[in-house]
Amino acid sequence: MTATTHDARMPQAEGDLTVEVHGMEPIPENARYGSLNRVFTVWFTPNLVPAAFFVGTLAAADFIGLGWWAGLAAIVIGNVIGAGLVGIMAAMGPSTGMAQIPASRLPFGKSIVVPAVINWLSTIAWDAINAFFGAYAISVVTGDAVPFPVGLGIVVLCQAALSIVGYEAIHTFERFAAIGLAILFAIVTIAVLPKANFGLANGDAAGIGTFILMTTIAGSFNLAWALYASDYTRYLPRDASRSGIFLWTFLGLGLSAIWIEALGLAVVGALGSEGDTVHQINGLIGGGIVGVLAMVAIFFATVAVNAMNDYTGSLSLLAAGIRIPRPVSAAVVAVLSFGATLYLYYGNFLSTVENYLLLITYWIGPWAAVVLVDWSRRRGQTGTSRAVDFGLLPSGRNALIALVVGVLASVPFMNQTLFTGPLVGSLGGADIAYFVGFLVAAIVYWALESYTGTSAVPAE
Repeated sequence: MTATTHDARMPQAEGDLTVEVHGMEPIPENARYGSLNRVFTVWFTPNLVPAAFFVGTLAAADFIGLGWWAGLAAIVIGNVIGAGLVGIMAAMGPSTGMAQIPASRLPFGKSIVVPAVINWLSTIAWDAINAFFGAYAISVVTGDAVPFPVGLGIVVLCQAALSIVGYEAIHTFERFAAIGLAILFAIVTIAVLPKANFGLANGDAAGIGTFILMTTIAGSFNLAWALYASDYTRYLPRDASRSGIFLWTFLGLGLSAIWIEALGLAVVGALGSEGDTVHQINGLIGGGIVGVLAMVAIFFATVAVNAMNDYTGSLSLLAAGIRIPRPVSAAVVAVLSFGATLYLYYGNFLSTVENYLLLITYWIGPWAAVVLVDWSRRRGQTGTSRAVDFGLLPSGRNALIALVVGVLASVPFMNQTLFTGPLVGSLGGADIAYFVGFLVAAIVYWALESYTGTSAVPAE
C-alpha cells in the first residue's frame, strides 16, 4: 500500500458527501478542514445506546451491590478516566493525519497485524451486539410486524451506507443525531424519573473492592473508544487546538455515558424480567408514544454507533496490510456483522459473546500505553510518511513484546464473568487489570526502546 492513494477521492469540506475512497494514508495538509465542535457530537451520539443503560444497572447487581450514591460516584470516576484517555488519543489526529490503528504502525511496525486484526474482529462483534438491539427496537415499535431479520437488514443497510460514504457522512449524521437523540432521551428520562430510586442503599457485597470493580466497568465502556479516537479528528487542520479536541472529546463521551448509565442505575429496581435491555426499557416506560420514541431513539443510536464500528473496522483491516478500497472494506465489516447478528439471534449466544468481548478488551490498556510512550519519545516528529508502505515497516517487536507482557501481567487481576484472576479475592473483588496492564506495558516498552534498540518507525 503506497502513498499514491493521496489522490483518491475524499471530502473537501463539511457537508461534502463525496464517497471517501482515500484509505488509511495521512490526510494531506491542504485537504484538512472541519470545526472543533463536531468533535463533541461525534462522541456524544454513540454512547446513547442500550449498552450504556445496562452498564449502569450493573452497579446494583448482587455481585457489586452499590447503592445510588456509591454507584453514581463509580460511574462518574470510571467515565472520567476512560473519556480522558480517548481525548488524549483524539488530539493526535491533526498531527498524524491518520486514523488510530493505522497510526499505531509507528510503534508496532509490521506487528500492527496483531492489534489491527483483533480490533477488526471486535468491531464486527460489537456491530452484531448493537444491531441485535436495533433490530429488536424495530420489532417492538411495529408490534412484531417487521420480522427480526428484516429489521436487522434495515439497521445494517443504514450503518453500511454511512460507513461506505465515510468520514463526512458519519460526522454529519452524528451531528444531527446528537440533537434528536438528546431530545428523545430527555423525554424518556423525564418519563421514567417517577420510578427512580435515589435512596437505593448499598447491598451486602458493597465495599472498596466492588466500588473499584464498578469504576473499571464504567471506565472500560469509554476506554474502548481509544481504538477509534483519531479516526474522527484526522481531517482537522494541523494547527487545530489540541486542548479543544481533548475537551470536546472528553465532554462528548463523558456526559452521554454518565447520563445513560446513571439512568440505568436509578431505575434498576423498576425493571422487569424481560430477557433483553430493549424490552426492559419498553416495559419500564409502559409503551405508548413515549415507548415508541424510545424505540426510535434506540434505532438511530444503533445506526450511529455501528457506522463508526464499520468505518474504524475498515481502517483496521487496511492497517493490517490488506489492499482493498476503503469503501469495500467498510462494506465487508457490515456484511459480516449481519451474518454474526443472525448467528447470535438464532443460536441465543448474545450474552456469551458479549462476555468474551468484555474479557478481551483488557488488551486495550497495554496497547494504549505503547502508543503513548512512543508518542512522547517522538516529541512531535511523527514519521507518518514512513508508515504507509507495509513492506517497508520495521518489525515493531518491542511494541508487540510490551503488549503481550502487559496483557499477561494483568491476568491475575481480571474480574469478569468468564474468568476471575487469582489475586481478585485478596483485593476484595477489585478489578485493577487495566491499570496493571497499562503500567507494565509502558515500562516494558520504554525499557526495550531505550536499551535494546528501537524497532519503531523512525521519526522524520
